[in-house]
Amino acid sequence: MTKDEAPLVNRLREHRARRGLTQADLAEAVGVSRKTINTVENRVFVPSTVLALKLARALDVTVHELFELDD
Repeated sequence: MTKDEAPLVNRLREHRARRGLTQADLAEAVGVSRKTINTVENRVFVPSTVLALKLARALDVTVHELFELDD
């Protein structure tokens, strides 16, 4: 799904920066490439449910704090 198809608020970059993590740090923590983190942050694609859960766990936030529907 592309960013134009998904009306999501995406706060991944904000929460990653708040924790002082680089994209590479977060990628390693959740087992994906830095490019994957970059494409999620830049809304190139919407992460899978599993990836969203892993990101939330790594950042110690809820999935809803990272992503929510943009009404």
